[in-house]
Amino acid sequence: MLRSQGNPKQLNMNIGTQILILEVSMGPFFGHSIIHPVLLKDEDGLTLIDSGMLGQLEPLRKAISDVGEDISRLKRIIITHQDIDHIGNVQALLDLLPNTALLAHKDDIPYMTGERPFIKLTPERINLMEPALKQQAEDMIRRLPDLRFAHMLEDGEHLPYGGGIQIIHTPGHTPGHISLYVPAHKLLLAADELRVVEGELVGPAESATPDMPLALKSLDKLTVLDVDKVLCYHGGYYDQNVQARLQALSQSRE
Repeated sequence: MLRSQGNPKQLNMNIGTQILILEVSMGPFFGHSIIHPVLLKDEDGLTLIDSGMLGQLEPLRKAISDVGEDISRLKRIIITHQDIDHIGNVQALLDLLPNTALLAHKDDIPYMTGERPFIKLTPERINLMEPALKQQAEDMIRRLPDLRFAHMLEDGEHLPYGGGIQIIHTPGHTPGHISLYVPAHKLLLAADELRVVEGELVGPAESATPDMPLALKSLDKLTVLDVDKVLCYHGGYYDQNVQARLQALSQSRE
């Protein structure tokens, strides 16, 4: 069932037979805010786009089951960027399914392997967390050097998963942030480059975007795509005059 403009508490949506939209709670520390990882379904198994928040493996497993799939069929994880609510369950998934391949843009991989410190998940931020979440964050950071990436994604790269996707490098929110374009469905999986807020499509959250001018400039890459629907990690689904709205957002920075 499609519900336009993304009511996150009611979204229940598949796009075609190969793109399954998940609803996952970020947990009590974040007011049970709903986020939207995506499953791409192929004959060889499943591709997960983003893994959700730390400590939320069971809600993620349930969300996968709710769309009729089994987590055991997971073959690969595409991580759109380094933020904690996108990589939070990667290590738990690899503990469960150690042969799962990891893919991410080359500019964010050094942060996710511990070569560079996270841009936003700073020691100061970790110290402000509730004790249980703080412990999870510290454990995740300690284990980062164990992560191995099977493939470093490049801007414009085409991958066969889910009927075909294109990688769109949209830096600003993080250096290696990516969005994904699904041309067969004129669908943009925007990650955190776009949000749906009170029924309207808007740009990235300024408070969580270290290089806001670059993030807004990245919108230009989206305006040239043939898009009529968007799935935002925060806020959900939007399908109201998408191309006109993207143009307006891009032009608003000028």
